[in-house]
Amino acid sequence: MIVVRYAVLLLMTLAMAAPVARAGAPEVRVELNKLEPRERDCRAYLILENRTKQTFTSLKFDLVMFDTEAVVAKRLAVETAPLPAGKTSLKVFVISNLKCETLGRLLLNEVMTCAGAAGPIDDCQALVATAARGKVPFIK
Repeated sequence: MIVVRYAVLLLMTLAMAAPVARAGAPEVRVELNKLEPRERDCRAYLILENRTKQTFTSLKFDLVMFDTEAVVAKRLAVETAPLPAGKTSLKVFVISNLKCETLGRLLLNEVMTCAGAAGPIDDCQALVATAARGKVPFIK
């Protein structure tokens, strides 16, 4: 009985500690903030929060757009750097020949290029966290 109590207490402690540890972890938070319709295109607004001590001289994403039927509609490479350490930035790009209302979700498929002043940075994919405002999810 005592072993069960300690096991339960240990599991509760670990469950409560995990989100706290992650909340303070260095990351680059990329939020799909807004989609703005244009004639035949869609303008996308990304907010990038560099919560690391690293300045990025290159941070290029492979983005995949899915339509509302979950079918790949477009693939696009987007360079988001320069991104200084501790800085929040806005990156605006156009998704040509795709209307905003047909966009079902956005996927960060891969971090294609990731570098700082000293050269390439390892495992940038793990540093990037995605989020979205509005009804179109931005996933990783």
